[in-house]
Amino acid sequence: MADAVVEGLMRTNLLEVFGERDAGRRREAIERTYTDDVVFVDPEGETVGRAALDAKVRGLLDGAPGLVFRPDGEPRVVRELGYLAWTLGPDGGEPVARGVDLGFVRDGRLEKVYTVLFD
Repeated sequence: MADAVVEGLMRTNLLEVFGERDAGRRREAIERTYTDDVVFVDPEGETVGRAALDAKVRGLLDGAPGLVFRPDGEPRVVRELGYLAWTLGPDGGEPVARGVDLGFVRDGRLEKVYTVLFD
């Protein structure tokens, strides 16, 4: 798998899915970025499928008005594994949260994404 594909998927996951407040644009990004059976794992648990992922993101964004996700460095890739550090905070302000996403790619789409939060 080309590194550029995995890098693009990791950026899309952060910016066009988790960072997208417009529901229509977010759903379109979900359709082209994840497998049908995508699994998203974070400290709160496991979410399976595109519709469930969309609901998870909607809830997260609804609970974080005025906050935006930003990459914290460039994506890193090892074969089908992508890594991207990120921050969440007010636009132009100091982050209120930091974390990393680890994504596993199958057939050109993310099939599993793990989010690890930092204290």
